[in-house]
Amino acid sequence: MNIEFENAALEELYTKGTTQDHRYKRLQPQIIKQYVKVVNYIKAVGRLEDLYRIKSLHYEKKKGDLNGVDAVWINDQYRLFFYSSPDETGIIVNALLFEISKHYE
Repeated sequence: MNIEFENAALEELYTKGTTQDHRYKRLQPQIIKQYVKVVNYIKAVGRLEDLYRIKSLHYEKKKGDLNGVDAVWINDQYRLFFYSSPDETGIIVNALLFEISKHYE
């Protein structure tokens, strides 16, 4: 799957393991490590539907206020939100990562 980052902070976390962005710089090292692992899982799948097979991700399409947003678990507290879009054949193979969110906050 093709991965893009909506903001530089998420890309820095993925490539460098740290960022100066106030939203993410206090994340614990094990959360960052798991985030990198989750992004690698997303990169490795051929299409969006393949994420359902990786049970630990708990992939879901959000509803309500977050309609149109996809989410996977980083751990039991943190979620990675992204937008997905199809290629020219209609198969969903693009993901735009936009936020790490603490669940229920």
